[in-house]
Amino acid sequence: MPEKRKLVEICRKVHGKGFVSATDGNISTVTSDNTFLITRSGISKGDVTEDDILEIDAAGKILNGKGKLSTEFKMHLFAYSRRPEVNAVVHCHPIYATAFAACGVDFSKHIFPEVILTLGKIPLCKYATPSTDELPLSMEPYIDFAWAFLLQNHGAVTLGLNLDDAYNKMEKLEHSAHTIFAAKLLGGEKELSFEKVKELINLAREVYGILPDERNIF
Repeated sequence: MPEKRKLVEICRKVHGKGFVSATDGNISTVTSDNTFLITRSGISKGDVTEDDILEIDAAGKILNGKGKLSTEFKMHLFAYSRRPEVNAVVHCHPIYATAFAACGVDFSKHIFPEVILTLGKIPLCKYATPSTDELPLSMEPYIDFAWAFLLQNHGAVTLGLNLDDAYNKMEKLEHSAHTIFAAKLLGGEKELSFEKVKELINLAREVYGILPDERNIF
């Protein structure tokens, strides 16, 4: 199954980048049969093989595969149920993004043009105990438009049109968090003005055909 091979590839990437440690994180994708593939619980993402991937239905029932289902599968299924364009979910604990989440700081400032256009505002979701129904519900206020989420005292989640897209959003999120951290040490990041952000959005539409969702920017 090609989706399994790609999922294994993304697992190796998040582990290689240090976005997860030990058995942290979980990654999922939609199949051509409208089922879902998700990494099983209790395995390092650097060690994942196709045998460590479970196929589940929209209710979380295991259809194929061996192993324990990740307790955070509800968060993945919640995203798929609310965003039909989303075909992949990446949940990790990247150091800098998670540090901001631990401090209760979101990324609502407009700092980097490429982040504005690819991620938009990155909301901070109120702390919820992992594995409970509270976790997906913490994403509820933002799920209809956000592509990246900080989970307070927990980690980060990105959504994508496919696995590569979801991974790239996680990489962009962590790179931005690292850069903002460095900027704070140098005196503080400088926010782009409302006028400059509007100019950027208009340029993206006219030149690049990008149609940003302004709910996720302003």
